Amino acid sequence: MDYFNYRGQQLFAEDVAIAKIVEEYGSPCYIYSKATLTRHWQEFDQAFGSYPHLICYAVKANSNIAILNLLAGLGSGFDIVSIGELERVITAKGDPKKIVFSGVGKRKDEIIAALKVGIRCFNIEVVGELDRINQLAGELGVVAPVSFRVNPNVDAKTHPYISTGLKENKFGLDTQLAIHEYLRAAEMPHIKIVGIDCHIGSQLTETGPFLDALEKVLIIVSILEKKGITLEHLDLGGGLGICYNDEQPPKPSTYINAILKRLGKSYSYEILLEPGRAIAGNAGILITQIEYLKTTADKNFAIVNAAMNDLVRPSLYNAWQEIIPVNQQTNATMFTWDIVGPICETGDFLGKNRPLKLTEGDLLAIRSSGAYGFTMSSNYNSRPRIAEIMVDAKTVHLIKKRESLQELMANEYLLPQ
Repeated sequence: MDYFNYRGQQLFAEDVAIAKIVEEYGSPCYIYSKATLTRHWQEFDQAFGSYPHLICYAVKANSNIAILNLLAGLGSGFDIVSIGELERVITAKGDPKKIVFSGVGKRKDEIIAALKVGIRCFNIEVVGELDRINQLAGELGVVAPVSFRVNPNVDAKTHPYISTGLKENKFGLDTQLAIHEYLRAAEMPHIKIVGIDCHIGSQLTETGPFLDALEKVLIIVSILEKKGITLEHLDLGGGLGICYNDEQPPKPSTYINAILKRLGKSYSYEILLEPGRAIAGNAGILITQIEYLKTTADKNFAIVNAAMNDLVRPSLYNAWQEIIPVNQQTNATMFTWDIVGPICETGDFLGKNRPLKLTEGDLLAIRSSGAYGFTMSSNYNSRPRIAEIMVDAKTVHLIKKRESLQELMANEYLLPQ
């Protein structure tokens, strides 16, 4: 459920007409719903009831500090993958003790920064990373909390670019290597083992792969216990999908209840989850305006002012996102359109073969754009990044202003003459 709905013929974000927002802030722009973000996070949190848990929002999905601040206020933890994301969470008043640091390529400066603020744990994915963290923690005179990300070789049945739990993927350690690293870590003076981590992919639409991965994680947990290594938490990652078109992913409560049922009363570990898309995806839309309508013998093109640099998912993954008119009242004839941008790439499209009634100047909303929208945007073709806006009931907040041409070139310099 989200809070982008029609009232009469006009599309609203909560209690504000989209057309009114565009009048003030222009297009293209991203618009987010505070109520939707809140509701989606709370669905995960409340499904656990009194069972010990921590919902660590995956910052890579949408890293605007206003969104992070909102989630921090709800009590959220955060899953980060860079020093930039760490700084964003701290700036947004997130609790360092609720931050888990994932990723395969943690640099020395990133590890040092995380150690200094006292994050909850590092999710280790590379053998050399353990030695690096131990060394740096020793130099700082601290003990580093760590978890190992295991690769369970489970097919997430999702797009290959966002599948992370197969043996051919770069993520995590296989079972035998992970056990070996746990034993090494147990002997290191500046390491404290706190958990185990697993993440198999993104946009999963069934619980089966999650439970398959959990089974393999529990086997490793049992082996570790026999070797005298006791864990505090199980981090089962994120990846729960959303509805873009006709997908029917399980609700967070269904997914979490399946996990708790499998664990039963035999396990007392705190459970960490790292949802990103499932919280932010349907909490945002991208608004764009039609500049021209172009009809050829083979195709009808609606050329809009947003482009693949603003939303790359359709080009990168051939992802489908619903495109709807902001104003349903039109006298135009229904045709099938490709919605394309002005970038000099044939791959610059936001949607293909969409039946719509369109006229030049119309506003369109691209739904399900709250995750991996702005965070993956770029300045390709020297296009300034667009504005981000948060709607809270009847109130509109600008949470990132549109980039100016001067800002676009602010960090570049002419050669000396």
